Amino acid sequence: MNSPYGGTLVNLLVDEARASEMKATAKDYASITLDERGLCDLELLAVGGFSPLKGFLGQKDYERVVAEGRLADGTVWPLPINLPVNVGNGVEVGKPLALRDVYGNLLGFLHVEELYTYDKEAEAKGAYGTTDAKHPSVAHLQKQPGHYASGRLEVIRVPPHYDFVELRQTPAELREHFKSKGWDKVVAFQTRNPLHRAHEELTKRAAEQIGGGLLIHPVVGVTKPGDVDHYTRVRCYRALVDNYYEPESVVLSLLPLAMRMAGPREVLLHAIIRRNYGCTHFIVGRDHAGPGNDSTGKPFYAPYAAQESMKTHESDIGMIMVDFKQMVFLPDENRYSPVDEVAAGVKTADISGTQVRDNYLAKGLPLPEWFSRPAVAAILNETSPPKFAQGLTIWFTGLSGSGKSTVAQALVERLAEYGRNVSFLDGDEIRTHLSKGLGFSKEDRDTNIHRVGYVAGLVNAAGGTTICAVISPYREPRDKARKSSKGNFVEVFCDTPLAECEKRDVKGLYAKARTAVAEGKPMGFTGVDDPYEAPLNPEVTIDTSKLNVQQSADTIISKLIELGYILPHGHIPA
Repeated sequence: MNSPYGGTLVNLLVDEARASEMKATAKDYASITLDERGLCDLELLAVGGFSPLKGFLGQKDYERVVAEGRLADGTVWPLPINLPVNVGNGVEVGKPLALRDVYGNLLGFLHVEELYTYDKEAEAKGAYGTTDAKHPSVAHLQKQPGHYASGRLEVIRVPPHYDFVELRQTPAELREHFKSKGWDKVVAFQTRNPLHRAHEELTKRAAEQIGGGLLIHPVVGVTKPGDVDHYTRVRCYRALVDNYYEPESVVLSLLPLAMRMAGPREVLLHAIIRRNYGCTHFIVGRDHAGPGNDSTGKPFYAPYAAQESMKTHESDIGMIMVDFKQMVFLPDENRYSPVDEVAAGVKTADISGTQVRDNYLAKGLPLPEWFSRPAVAAILNETSPPKFAQGLTIWFTGLSGSGKSTVAQALVERLAEYGRNVSFLDGDEIRTHLSKGLGFSKEDRDTNIHRVGYVAGLVNAAGGTTICAVISPYREPRDKARKSSKGNFVEVFCDTPLAECEKRDVKGLYAKARTAVAEGKPMGFTGVDDPYEAPLNPEVTIDTSKLNVQQSADTIISKLIELGYILPHGHIPA
């Protein structure tokens, strides 16, 4: 099959002399910091994973890709690969643009030949088939700057990686490796999830079907929000490949791709990339690269839309699809089978990804051996501990005098009773140390809360528990704090009436604020002359004018048990 892919692979990396020259002049030009998607795109452009692309799309290519899934010359190319920029401040046609990572490392230059505006709605509809912001790529698109830049690309170095280095082969390296093994047929398996027994069976059948080798080629760049991190996944892949596949029958290699979760268009991109890496066949299953359900609860793409798309473009791409239906376990026969080969009435078993997370890992229960190999299950249990062993942020918010600090201090002791040792961030102490020098303007208050949320998020990510007791009067900074804790966040709203808070005014702050207002010199005190934005959906609401400290702490403890963050007394983890 003739194909524009997988021939002479693009390599945009410059030689050492040119790299030195570029580094010396970089300070003279505007710079852009690439986000994670941009870093992935740059790497695949540089090593030839995106061949025949030699750079970010120019306007003619971009417009036809969005409208038809083809480059301007008619070559199939399903999705935009673009560099979004803000025009101005040195970003202009005819000038080099330095490309850097978040640490400021110079990765290369784009010699800008085009700067063009684009229609975000048209791109969303054309490339992703929807304008629904629940689609990850539509949400990303909406936040981008309004111009794309294109031109000649010179890359000094690909974004550096220090993990699993021996598994990060370029297309040229992988093609040579297949050649050394004598493989003239190679089937690729795309994955962004841990592999379980069904996937193992599926991939082995695929290699047997084509009579060739198997490439397990997981994505380790940008995947779907909420996916298992790639460090854990690669450890699982290694355990599986090393222990449960025939020696020399499989190759494991990592792909630094930023997925767009674009279903029927994305499957073509995946196939083209694997063609460039030396594969001849590509496994496509149900809902390939699907982002799940839209905001109305319906799937963004039909379950077999990707298979239909791949079948239509096989000859254009030069790749043969190996299509597989869902694999299910037959407990009475102790084997796996494609679901469409199971006779009516035969007992089957399966566990969804949601069930894996919620019914097993979150509760600390071992995965059944028929579903997952013990080595894989052990890694997942180790790196995905149950909720009661995960990090947690408990965020008290409410007016001054509402009882936040008093109840929080009691909760510190109660949580220790349940085995959770706590870092306590109190508003007054934070102002003395972490946020010393900040005033009480809205900007300074937001900065204060962002700092608290950032610290709590770090402790949370390391498996620790943080209680934050801060007025935090505005919703937006509280919402950011919640996001930084990645779901393990319990908001406690001390909904104590203002009149009661003023009665407790031991520091005289309310009185001082009332006097200032009366004198025409408002001081921006929350509840008096500055608003308090109450939480819309807090996990816990308490009114300390009606509940004493013990009762308030008990209310919170009950909720934490309900949510699974602590276990009831006497309960022994599985």
